[in-house]
Amino acid sequence: MAEVKVHQALFSQSAGKTVLITGAARGIGAATAILFNSYGANVILADLSQLRGSADEVIQKQMKFPSRAIFMSTNIVIWAELTACFEAAITTFGKIDIVIANAGIMESESVLDMDNVDANGRLLESMEAGRVIDVNLKGTLNTLRLGLHYMKSSTSTSTSSQPTKSILLVASTSSYFGGTGVAAYIASKHGVLGLLRACQDVARRHDVRVNAVAPFLTPTHITAGFAHKWDEAGLEKNTLNGVAEAIAVVALDGERRGQCVLVAGKYLRELEESRASLLPLWLGEDLSEFMRQAMQFFVGIGGYVLPKKC
Repeated sequence: MAEVKVHQALFSQSAGKTVLITGAARGIGAATAILFNSYGANVILADLSQLRGSADEVIQKQMKFPSRAIFMSTNIVIWAELTACFEAAITTFGKIDIVIANAGIMESESVLDMDNVDANGRLLESMEAGRVIDVNLKGTLNTLRLGLHYMKSSTSTSTSSQPTKSILLVASTSSYFGGTGVAAYIASKHGVLGLLRACQDVARRHDVRVNAVAPFLTPTHITAGFAHKWDEAGLEKNTLNGVAEAIAVVALDGERRGQCVLVAGKYLRELEESRASLLPLWLGEDLSEFMRQAMQFFVGIGGYVLPKKC
């Protein structure tokens, strides 16, 4: 078990950095933008055009340095829009130091509904499943790829031996646990965890750290339908500022790479390193050793040899 402490002294490293945050007009994204800005960071609030009013209110009424913040109308699923957002960040502030891939949605109807049939009784495709997976997985992949591209292209003036560029993926407890029945959300958030694990070699080559946080129940529009029942049950929930602080700690701490921090109220626990240490117990020492050798095989041949398109 690896307990994570929030050392607010770390936040002072935000001064002068440029932070691009998707899904930043409200909720966790807005709280994160406010926190970074309060310590002197330039922030780009990327979100859907219909949320411009919310973003403008965040900038004008809640930010310590509103002149250091801009809103960019961005749908992260649309490559051209997200690219324009990154270009605007470079044009306005000259660089990008941190990317927070926060934008995400949950299905508004069951994607495993067996009663959704046509006039002939044939099951209809779940368009809602595609929408959720597009935003949560494809959109996060788009953000990760563009973050790596623009960060590898920029020159750092830091003399630190640690990587100064950082990407933070907002995963979920649903990246690890799957019992709540929201199939598209759970599948897509498992995918975000897969992106975290899969990108480490590329990120290391470009001297960029990629980590994640996995928030448990947090009061946002996604949880509005049942948060009151959670309170009635006497269960502790996250605060927006608490999750924002966890994001900032993981994004700024130069020693963190490939980690995922679970945020559940007062509990902040790093999961990836503890998972790795438990593999012999989980798989058995013999299978764990076989898997280690197999992974080393792929490293030795330069990675997975990709098949040709069919």
